[in-house]
Amino acid sequence: MDTVFIDGLSYGIPLLCIAIGGIYSERSGIINLALEGLLGMGAFTGSLFVAFFGGFFVQHSSVPMYFAFLFAMIGGALFAMLHGLLCVKLKANQVISGVVINILAIAFTGFFTRQLNSQVFGQPSDRINLGVSVRFDIPFLSDIPIIGAAFQRVYPFQLVIIAVVVLSWYLLYKTRFGMRLRACGDNPHAVDGAGISVAKTRFVAVMISGALAGLGGMSYAYSIAASFSPGIYMGTGYLAIAALIFGNWRIMPTVAACMLFGFARSGGQRLSHLLELPASYSDLIFTLPYVVTLLVLIFFSKSNKAPRALGEIYDKGKR
Repeated sequence: MDTVFIDGLSYGIPLLCIAIGGIYSERSGIINLALEGLLGMGAFTGSLFVAFFGGFFVQHSSVPMYFAFLFAMIGGALFAMLHGLLCVKLKANQVISGVVINILAIAFTGFFTRQLNSQVFGQPSDRINLGVSVRFDIPFLSDIPIIGAAFQRVYPFQLVIIAVVVLSWYLLYKTRFGMRLRACGDNPHAVDGAGISVAKTRFVAVMISGALAGLGGMSYAYSIAASFSPGIYMGTGYLAIAALIFGNWRIMPTVAACMLFGFARSGGQRLSHLLELPASYSDLIFTLPYVVTLLVLIFFSKSNKAPRALGEIYDKGKR
């Protein structure tokens, strides 16, 4: 049972980071189906730093990993500017923009990963090796019965993401910027009437979503495969979108949704191990979070209430 809890948290916490990025974008009024591409591009940027500069640090140092997280956030935010430009400035269809960005990110990262390995490192491969992230137990807390598993074999990025989640919650609900951002998704004309730029607020929100998606993607690269590859995410961005919809575009319910999906994944893997199923069944087990997603959306979709201006192109002259 401890294994299910530990692995569920290691998958659910990065998923939460990505989902909160989606909340920022969609609470501002911009549909963000591009999360899959943003987390991939962010992780690719962070992996590039490790590939080129990781050798300058002491062996087994965790410093390159933290720099990778930083560059992943920067890379995700910069790539999100493309979605912001298309949706905010050029007023393109937000759904189409997100899908195109996802396709572009997979093609771009896959091509340049292979070229980098072939031309620079002389090793034809579609992966960038990162090394294994350290894991540790939190003293005293890990010894508590039952709940102590939450503090065992913890990845460093889990603590980073928890801090980011707390900061994101405070920024969205307790600051003037967060109030304006949420108003842009519900009543952008009122925001504009108050002398605040709707376009600027939405653009910043999309960049924040890219930064958080990049952090989540880099975390998966260090935990799932100890390497970067465009194929390791397997629809994680779309799962994050389902989580934020289930969470009704609010952070705290989204936490519960991400943990549910994380435990569904780890529980499926544990069940496969207990039943001693062949390795060929592993792909089927990985579909369990998506099955749970379908069931959740079927039973709870009627109670969901999206931001009123979500997906609407803002027109200053329209009332």
